[in-house]
Amino acid sequence: EVQLVESGGGLVQAGGSLRLSCAASGFTFDEYGLGWFRQAPGKEREGVTCISSVGGRTFYIDSVSGRFTISRDNAKNEVYLQMDNLKPEDTAVYYCAARSRRICGPWADFGSWGQGTQVTVSS
Repeated sequence: EVQLVESGGGLVQAGGSLRLSCAASGFTFDEYGLGWFRQAPGKEREGVTCISSVGGRTFYIDSVSGRFTISRDNAKNEVYLQMDNLKPEDTAVYYCAARSRRICGPWADFGSWGQGTQVTVSS
């Protein structure tokens, strides 16, 4: 059974930084693409970033490009999201997700989710 457990959320002022972590178990970690999604109050969940297991190729949505960095440690079965220069509009519950393909692809293909961690950015 795929299990994903996020940590590292919290309250931060605009311009600050947070680092989210996600510990994975129950599947062959280096065979899965991994991503981070978020859901703001009153909005649908959106894909934010993805990292492949092959070559560590990454993808970011425009609103976080240049501020967020996704990385993974296949030896530890962990994926991370470094968030810098945070903005109030980044406030959301952030979810770690897994895709049973090595490369990034459509957000709808991510079928396994963690429980989420709250990120709140004050202005």
